[in-house]
Amino acid sequence: MLSYFCALMIKKVEISLLPNESSNDSLMRKKALSKLKWKDHKDVDIRIIRKSIDARSRQPVFRILVEAYKGESIPAEPIFLDALRDVSDAKQSCIIVGAGPAGYFAALELIELGIRPIVLDRGKDVRQRRRDLRSIQQFGEVNPHSNYCFGEGGAGTYSDGKLYTRSHKRGNIYKALKLLVEHGAQSDILIDAHPHIGSNKLPKVVANIRETIRQYGGQIHFDSYVTDFIIDKKKILGVITEDGTTYRANATILATGHSARDIFYLLDQKGIRIESKPFALGVRIEHPQSLIDSIQYNQKIREEHLPASSYKLVCQVKDRGVFSFCMCPGGLVVPASTAPGEIVVNGMSMSRRDSKYANSGTVVAVEPEDLVPFAKHGVFAGLEFQKSVEQLMFNSSDGTQKAPAQRLTDFTKGKLSNSLPDTSYIPGLHATRVDQLLPKSISFRLREAIQVFGKKMNGYFTSEANVIGTESRTSSPIKIPRNKETYMHEDMLGLFPCGEGAGYAGGIISAAMDGQNVAKAVTRFLDLNTNKTT
Repeated sequence: MLSYFCALMIKKVEISLLPNESSNDSLMRKKALSKLKWKDHKDVDIRIIRKSIDARSRQPVFRILVEAYKGESIPAEPIFLDALRDVSDAKQSCIIVGAGPAGYFAALELIELGIRPIVLDRGKDVRQRRRDLRSIQQFGEVNPHSNYCFGEGGAGTYSDGKLYTRSHKRGNIYKALKLLVEHGAQSDILIDAHPHIGSNKLPKVVANIRETIRQYGGQIHFDSYVTDFIIDKKKILGVITEDGTTYRANATILATGHSARDIFYLLDQKGIRIESKPFALGVRIEHPQSLIDSIQYNQKIREEHLPASSYKLVCQVKDRGVFSFCMCPGGLVVPASTAPGEIVVNGMSMSRRDSKYANSGTVVAVEPEDLVPFAKHGVFAGLEFQKSVEQLMFNSSDGTQKAPAQRLTDFTKGKLSNSLPDTSYIPGLHATRVDQLLPKSISFRLREAIQVFGKKMNGYFTSEANVIGTESRTSSPIKIPRNKETYMHEDMLGLFPCGEGAGYAGGIISAAMDGQNVAKAVTRFLDLNTNKTT
């Protein structure tokens, strides 16, 4: 009996492989067994737990964490779709406003828990949404309900599909990632240290999630812009859409995203408490990807088996954080405006990250002193500050989505650029003093930080990089407060703020996990109410 239990072993070990060895399974197995000092390997199974790139030395390597099973087989991975049940005739339902990751993952969780979700989104499905993205790219026409921020899948669908999160204590990251895999994402996202799907592949995954929700009895309504709440004695009973349609349910989840300003105004009008919250604002900086590769990998030409390299930069300037945000290796800069008369930019990458450009938001923390001129707007001071910068970036004489830009070196010198480097930004750039369009408290900190970053990354500070205005939607300047235990708004029974727009997430996976957590909270709320009435 003792020998039997000794034969069963599970161990983890980290190995290193050169880029051209990274897909060699037999070599990986051999190195793992050697490091474990397991000579008899006939009864050993190995699987990868985590894979990352280490470029700190002159020769970049892949660090691979593997789990080795001796004397037993690798356990089968759970299939979360098997836990779903038909909720077509469920007695209880929940409205979800917003079909982004928070909304869709809340819907999947509700179905698993036996509650029928009714998802309403102001925008269009992912396929129809492409037409409006084309209109803003090619003609500068902004549809306020269907754009890079609004529509099925939310802001992340056509904005890179990065899945990295630090929110490991906030929920089941594995379940969120595995559900994406079960809906068509590559299984690599389960092991990559910085998983990424890509804006060309994520729409199909999102569409598959939609079909799952409908298959199990959930409802999804597009072009359904919520304009009012049905409230009775501090309890939300449902919502009304722009066309006058009324939806009623036992609970309502608000998962509208960081740019749904009208929802914040509606909440305020209805006397539902909202709060201001910290956010950041700045620019998007675009370099040649080959330059970033040469800096990060110490190679003139990137090795074939290495992905486009990324970076993460942060420093303090005059007691404020300045940091890179949403870095897109091999990516594109895209127009993310949600209303006519403003310029907002964001970054995205396709799955192969094979663009010749690299871009990253570079932003400065906004502090109360910046908001003094907007104090009359009360809780909306940050939102109005954000809006004012976006409108300053818009060239009214041109009327298109051309974005203001400077060469990186000219930005630090406060100089108009005579010409601009090539760009991935399809609407085009026009040479402007971006440093003058930004608030002084932001621009001077960016100038200082850029030079610091140039010392941290030799070659970063170059005239071949564009500074493009403006990166302003890093997060919402408004928070919808909720109880830490119930996840429900303390002033409105049955209202559950959720995701980025409510101030509780910062990316696809953290939003998805928040959706799952809120769905569980809705179930507890409904169970409690059911017990009270019976």
